Amino acid sequence: MKNLLIASATLTTLWLAVPMAAHHSMTGFDRQHLITLSGIVKSFSWQNPHCYIELDVAGKNGEAVTWNIEMTAPGYLVRTGWKKTDVKPGDKVTIVGAPLLNGQPGALFESITLPNGDKLTQRGREAAAAKQ
Repeated sequence: MKNLLIASATLTTLWLAVPMAAHHSMTGFDRQHLITLSGIVKSFSWQNPHCYIELDVAGKNGEAVTWNIEMTAPGYLVRTGWKKTDVKPGDKVTIVGAPLLNGQPGALFESITLPNGDKLTQRGREAAAAKQ
């Protein structure tokens, strides 16, 4: 009976762990090659489990292409100095990120330069004045 309980607990743990690992996998992003995107913030979602920025970037023919930028959780961003009001729809920003490997317009967030010149990363804020 004891072996049956141990086996059941082990299988349950593995069954729960696999979906969690798959959800947090970053294998879909090319983390070796960062890209720089300049455009207008369409939306900023401050939500769990991840924040997202939708960024309208001018495409090859001048039409807007919406890029989906995946970030970390808001709780983590708050601890590094972010506020949910830092990024607003309509802001003209520059974002650096790791692009999706499948070629779709999406990236894993690395940094954003705000209209006032401040740079925010997942590790904190770099004020424009400090860069001069």
